[in-house]
Amino acid sequence: MSSQPPDSPAASAPTTTPTTTTTTTTPTDPPSSTPASFPLIVENDPQRTGFDPETPWLFNYFKIQMGAITREGAFHFREQRYRANEARDCARCEKWRDWAFAHSPIVRFLRERAEALNGTLDGVNVACRRCPARLTEDGTVHRQSGGFSPDHGILLCANELASRHHLEDTLAHEMVHAWDHLRWKVDWAGDKDLKHAACTEIRASMLSGECRWAKEAFTRGNWTLTQQFQDCVRRRAVRSVLARPRCKDDAQAVQVVNQVWDSCFSDTRPFDEVYR
Repeated sequence: MSSQPPDSPAASAPTTTPTTTTTTTTPTDPPSSTPASFPLIVENDPQRTGFDPETPWLFNYFKIQMGAITREGAFHFREQRYRANEARDCARCEKWRDWAFAHSPIVRFLRERAEALNGTLDGVNVACRRCPARLTEDGTVHRQSGGFSPDHGILLCANELASRHHLEDTLAHEMVHAWDHLRWKVDWAGDKDLKHAACTEIRASMLSGECRWAKEAFTRGNWTLTQQFQDCVRRRAVRSVLARPRCKDDAQAVQVVNQVWDSCFSDTRPFDEVYR
């Protein structure tokens, strides 16, 4: 489980919740050496990647299109553009966040349910920030679109949110975590038991709408007609549990998700049923 960035605003009520990390694996061209554990973060080497940060961005863009920059270099180019456009991305994110609080049925409902538990979720403790991605020597790109911290509140990763609807799904996911935190005081890090983390990840992926068929099909290219919803929820829950520091490996993540699956997948609180 990754930590909330230190510049996130302090929570104004006990709605603050731990951070969850979304990790996406993308093929890259990393160096050949891979450590036995905890792969190191790969820094850009222009001679190896072809990406020179001192070159105007438009030239680098055309070099990528012509194949003169490796996939690793393209990753570093992407991160450079995110840094350059941080203010624009955060302003757009805040505009979408405010729209969701005002008009999104699922966000408004979850906000009301949090208030019923003496919690507050608003622009003070729901922050838009740039979230740097990490490329490790095993060729994995680690990204996140949002997260929680018990000390800071909800984080929305402005540079990773592609649309207003993407932000709505992400915010709803994190607000389910917030409700769980208020209701049950979840052991997020898994210091005692990873089952708490597994259960809230199952519920958040199930209730937020991020696993609905249309999003899986048109955004992620998964056109499966049978068990698509269950497979998406299970896959995302396993991935999030695996990001916890107390989780040893993917086998343990799968095992703990399976242990709580039946009870947590059937638990739709605070909704009467799966809303989206």
